[in-house]
Amino acid sequence: MVSRKFVEAVKLAPERSYHIAHKAGVHPSTLSKIVNGIERVKHNDARVLAVADVLGLTHGECFEREEQPN
Repeated sequence: MVSRKFVEAVKLAPERSYHIAHKAGVHPSTLSKIVNGIERVKHNDARVLAVADVLGLTHGECFEREEQPN
């Protein structure tokens, strides 16, 4: 699952999200689905990491920590 910081970075970026998506090589609708939680991603998803690079986020800032089952 993507982190809140990732979602906020996309939404609050001075650039339109479709420009961010194109720079990252991701389809704009895919980025929208990821940001809005429609498309669930696994930890270290390459699309999310590409967007992170465009936004200047570290890869560690992009994902919520996965809770280990008891």
